[in-house]
Amino acid sequence: MNQTQRERIEALYADYAAAIDEGRLEEWPAFFKEHCLYRITNRRDFDRGLKHGAMWANSLGMLKDRISALREANIYEDHTYRHITSAFRVLESNEQEAWVNANFLVIRTMQNGDMSLFAAGTYQDHIVFEGNDTCLAERIVICDSQKLDTLLAIPL
Repeated sequence: MNQTQRERIEALYADYAAAIDEGRLEEWPAFFKEHCLYRITNRRDFDRGLKHGAMWANSLGMLKDRISALREANIYEDHTYRHITSAFRVLESNEQEAWVNANFLVIRTMQNGDMSLFAAGTYQDHIVFEGNDTCLAERIVICDSQKLDTLLAIPL
C-alpha cells in the first residue's frame, strides 16, 4: 500500500466520523458505493458467522432511506455522538482496494448533558479506490458488547 492510499483511508475515516458527529447525516451515504454492505452486529454473533445485524443495509438506497427515516419518521431523544477511531491496520491491499480494520469508541451525549460510552468495537472495512474517490464497499461494525442500546438510531 502506498502513502497516497494510506492518506486517502485516513481522510475517509476522519470525514466519516465528522459527518456523523456533526449531525450531517445526509452526507453519510456518500461514503459508500452504490452496491455496498453496512451492518452493525456484536462480536459473539460475528464470530459465530451470523449475518444479521442490529442495523443492516446492502445498497446506497437503503442507507439514504435510513437517514430519511431518522429525519422524518423516527422519534428518539436528541443526542450526539463523538467517535474516537484508532489508527487502522491494512490486512490486504492492491491498487484498487484495501481490507482494513480499526478500533472505535463512540461516546453519546444526551440533551441533558449526560455522557456515556455508547459503543466500542472494531470496524471491518472493504475500501475501494476509484479515480479520486475513496469509498466503502463494505463496513461491518462489530460491537464488543452483546447488548446494543435500543436507542441505536444514528449509524456508528
